[in-house]
Amino acid sequence: MSNKDVLLKVNNLKKYFPISAGGLFEQKKVQLKAVDGVSFEIKKGETFGLVGESGCGKSTTGRTIIRLYNPTGGEIDFDGTDLAKLSEKEMKPYRKRIQMIFQDPYASLNSRMTVTDIIGEGITTHNIASGAERQERIYDLLQHVGLKREHANRYPHEFSGGQRQRVGIARALAVEPDLVICDEPISALDVSIQAQVVNMMEDLQNEMGLTYLFIAHDLSMVKHISNRIGVMYLGMLMEVCESDELYKNPLHPYTQALLSAIPIPDPEVTRKNKRVVLQGDVLSPIDPPEGCRFASRCPLAQPICKEQTPVLEELAPGHHVACHVVKGSR
Repeated sequence: MSNKDVLLKVNNLKKYFPISAGGLFEQKKVQLKAVDGVSFEIKKGETFGLVGESGCGKSTTGRTIIRLYNPTGGEIDFDGTDLAKLSEKEMKPYRKRIQMIFQDPYASLNSRMTVTDIIGEGITTHNIASGAERQERIYDLLQHVGLKREHANRYPHEFSGGQRQRVGIARALAVEPDLVICDEPISALDVSIQAQVVNMMEDLQNEMGLTYLFIAHDLSMVKHISNRIGVMYLGMLMEVCESDELYKNPLHPYTQALLSAIPIPDPEVTRKNKRVVLQGDVLSPIDPPEGCRFASRCPLAQPICKEQTPVLEELAPGHHVACHVVKGSR
């Protein structure tokens, strides 16, 4: 992969939140390590899926990349510029090039603004269009996301959840971004319309040449939309590879457990498949000890797993895994 093909390269990204711990009379400051050394890259025009259990740090990763959170450490190389080093003023041009679709379509839309105001806000802020041209762009965006011109003067509470998310997608696309960070964009929607929204996003990607970072916990949907997938656990990446390869040949024990939990609409297949049930306790992200974050639940854990933190290494072409046991067996 040449550097020209890479739009976003995240290197050793860290986001720690300082919190207070201790008793009533003795408080001490500790670090909650939400993202702790994450590295991956996304090519222009592809979709990179980021998956993992709730609380693993995938949404924090997305919000740190777009600088809603300031990174504690690491690099965010976006098209040759390290966003981690930019001031808020210097970030403004990149706010146009990177947009975000949020998980909750109701909470992320201003209830006092009409759809025209919501979608048009970015167009005005970045001086893209004004007057009649601005309004036509808004109508065009509504049609692109499956809504109608007459929806422009309505308020968010007048729409269903799926329609509100379509408004959120139109808002993100209004400033013609290069990268769209999709933070669980379908998890708050009814199952019956999730596929509709994902298919629409794929069509928009092909039409507009968009690049997606697709954050989700639904592995079956992530497989459908993603070219490559990264699996996160407690702030760290466990495995990264192409989507089809991950589902055919998962190497990390955590990935295997996640995939075994995907429901299959066939009782016979479900009975034959062996589900991996994880035992043990989840480590706290507050100042975790050295070693693999997954060691306390891993059925393959060895002494080295609790002593040394495994590095994400390429064990097969394009297939990266952070596991002492898997690495030792190859």
